[in-house]
Amino acid sequence: MRFFETVHGVYFDDLDAYQVLHNARYVLLIERTIGAFWERLFGWKGTLDLAAHPDQSHLVRANHISYERPVEGIGDVRVRIWIEKIGETSLTFGFRVLPLDEDRDFAVGSRVMVRVDPKTRKPVPWTDELREKVLPYSKPPTA
Repeated sequence: MRFFETVHGVYFDDLDAYQVLHNARYVLLIERTIGAFWERLFGWKGTLDLAAHPDQSHLVRANHISYERPVEGIGDVRVRIWIEKIGETSLTFGFRVLPLDEDRDFAVGSRVMVRVDPKTRKPVPWTDELREKVLPYSKPPTA
């Protein structure tokens, strides 16, 4: 299984009163990493083109995050993502937030996304193209 990883800067305005990365900023870093993943795999950028890329029509169902230790001060972190599971209409990303120099987690978790019809917002199946492209980043199913 492959993973996708990006490096993000942590700036002074990302810190809370204790000079650690504010809890809400983790979700933003994960969002940016997933956006970079979609761009790498499909060329998707900030503009929706649902006629050409119907899988762009998706919503976040849930974010689950466990804060293992604080990111202290300004600097850089890595965010690593992979596909935990892909269902008929849902897709679960796993993620880790890590320092640059070691594989010791700052935070771990998952994000569940659901592909939806753009008009009704009801769940619809992911395309075969998406399934094929994310396969190398997917964990093997467990028995």
